Amino acid sequence: MIRSFIIIGTIVNTGTILAGTLIGSAAKKGIKPKYQDALFTAMGLSAAGIGINSIVQNMPKSEYPVLFIISLAIGSFLGTALNIDGHFKALAGKIGSGQFSKGLSTAILLFCIGTLSILGPIESALNGNHTFLFTNAALDFVTSMVLASTYGIGIVLAAPVLFIWQGAIYFGAGALSGFLTDALMTEISIVGGFLIAASGISILEIKECKTMNMLPALLVPIVWFFIVG
Repeated sequence: MIRSFIIIGTIVNTGTILAGTLIGSAAKKGIKPKYQDALFTAMGLSAAGIGINSIVQNMPKSEYPVLFIISLAIGSFLGTALNIDGHFKALAGKIGSGQFSKGLSTAILLFCIGTLSILGPIESALNGNHTFLFTNAALDFVTSMVLASTYGIGIVLAAPVLFIWQGAIYFGAGALSGFLTDALMTEISIVGGFLIAASGISILEIKECKTMNMLPALLVPIVWFFIVG
């Protein structure tokens, strides 16, 4: 079977986000402002909870207990120097409000930074098994509905980001399969958990965390494992 055809798993995952966003944005039109505020709070708490859960589940399995600290520090420094958050907000600001940029960044993190979204394309490419991606699609369908009912149709922009992300992993699966060990995935999950939790904290307006500036932190564990072999 031709590999480009087997990318059906990613196509389905992207399609569920599109469908969920359309349904959620349609529901948003009938929601009064006070209920929208309640949804903002719910999404903030949900994101924070998902992030904390990822941290708690993976921290005990970490072989390098301080790597996440180094990753967040270096990643935040590089992201701030590149002003990733500023560029992202400027782009998102052309579509929606400041709250929208928080919602879109949270959507991208929730959809892309997870074990299913990373290992799914590899399993699909190497073994023709789409189970991970189909499971991820079901989860993303519900998540996109809730996000769109809170932030609107603009959440649909997370769909092409997911497609490119999973597509890149899919076509690089041969090289990545031996490198993406359980130990590396643990460290990525810990750092990713902090980023998702930071998004939740920003939505709740507890502290303005420039989450997009922290994205380079996800690369630090990869570089570290490449160095230590």
